[in-house]
Amino acid sequence: MADGRNGTGVRYATVLRKRWLTPHMIRVVLGGDGLAGFTADAYADHYVKLIFPPAGVDYPVPVDLDLIRRELPRDQWPRMRTYTVRAWDAAAGELTIDFVYHGDEGLAGPWAARTRPGDQVLFRGPGGGYSPNPAADWHLLVGDESALPAIGAALERLPHGAPARVFVEVAGPAEQQQLDTAGAAEIVWVHRNGRVVGEALVEAVRALTFPPGAVHAFVHGEANFVRELRRMLRVELQVPQDQLSISGYWRRGDDDESWRSSKAEWNRIVEAEETAAAVR
Repeated sequence: MADGRNGTGVRYATVLRKRWLTPHMIRVVLGGDGLAGFTADAYADHYVKLIFPPAGVDYPVPVDLDLIRRELPRDQWPRMRTYTVRAWDAAAGELTIDFVYHGDEGLAGPWAARTRPGDQVLFRGPGGGYSPNPAADWHLLVGDESALPAIGAALERLPHGAPARVFVEVAGPAEQQQLDTAGAAEIVWVHRNGRVVGEALVEAVRALTFPPGAVHAFVHGEANFVRELRRMLRVELQVPQDQLSISGYWRRGDDDESWRSSKAEWNRIVEAEETAAAVR
């Protein structure tokens, strides 16, 4: 396996340990020589793209994704899944990633459930672009389970006493986690209780009386509820775009590949809808 220093952009990491945070969230801590030179300190929403080769396929070393796609048939191409960096400990050289687990469904969740110390995983990254703006009057953090790692990381970056309203939708009480912050955060756990993802979350955010002053908002998760809250913030409340970090991490009915391939068009449509609504 290869790391990011060989010019291919692909690194490897070794599983050091893991633990179940809740019945459906697994924390995996990665380390090893493949993380030499890695850094993820600038943003709360740093992410990496985990690379999963098909079963029985071994790639030439160093791993070069462009070469793989040029020379191997499509059914031997890897699949990639994007995950938030929950924590990066530069001194220890440890990268922490939290995985939502839905049984045997999916790719990365089942991998996290069965992985053991000593296993290796390929990845690229990190990317990222959001951290709480210390100049904001208050912060709004909203998401489902997929955004919970980034929300947790953002809370840990809040300045002391910074006001924050936090809404996290999870399946039920057993999925709540301990979230630490120096900020003055009011955390609301929204329990889905079998409803469609995001319905209860949108209701909770819409019921919020917005505090005065400039908000810095982070809204991420399933694309349909993100679309509704994005329109509320951008069109109804006219929050400036530079005070918003909003993205659909996933969409019901799509796997990661199909969502990535359609996300640009989705963004274009949503942008057009918002522009049309704003001029009415």
